[in-house]
Amino acid sequence: MTGHESADFVLFDVDGTLMNAIANQRRMWATWAGRYGLDGDAVYEVALRTRPVDTFAEVAPDADPDECLALLHALEDEDVQIGTYDAFAGAAELLRALRPGSWALVTSNYEHRVRGRFARTGLPVPPLVVDATAVAEGKPSPAPYLRAASLLGARPERCLVVEDAPSGARAGRAAGMTVWTVNSPGPTPDSHRHFPTLAAAAPEILAFSGA
Repeated sequence: MTGHESADFVLFDVDGTLMNAIANQRRMWATWAGRYGLDGDAVYEVALRTRPVDTFAEVAPDADPDECLALLHALEDEDVQIGTYDAFAGAAELLRALRPGSWALVTSNYEHRVRGRFARTGLPVPPLVVDATAVAEGKPSPAPYLRAASLLGARPERCLVVEDAPSGARAGRAAGMTVWTVNSPGPTPDSHRHFPTLAAAAPEILAFSGA
């Protein structure tokens, strides 16, 4: 698909794309890392590009993965209630302007936390959220985006992926979808187009989707 054609569906990453939760995520992972005597910044860099279970395997291979996950769950559930984060400018207006049933969220987080954070920031939640439990492999595997397309009844080549991270862009590209990146200094090797902010991309996303 080229940038001049229309997509039937738009698939959004969440953290870093629609919502700014970087400070919260850094703080949460620093707390988690401290419990295991690890460097918080180093752990966070791994967590940015992998699912939690894969992060544990890389940074704490000798720790009990169930214990690691239980601690992370507790910290993230607490963050949903007390964390400070904001939707990126233009996010709410963009999501409300898209045709119902034409978009979904594809996240490495968990659906109940996404819904809790969206409720606090006023973002609408679509019927479909493909989360960490929906697939066996997370980004950069194409599995999450292919799962979303399948559930929406969409051909991959008719999907536009909106991402901020290299691993997510790689996942979308590997799925055979058009990939646009936002909210980062420059494009990734796998993005077809790049916008410095989500707000800058919003009119193009709406036009591209036929909304």
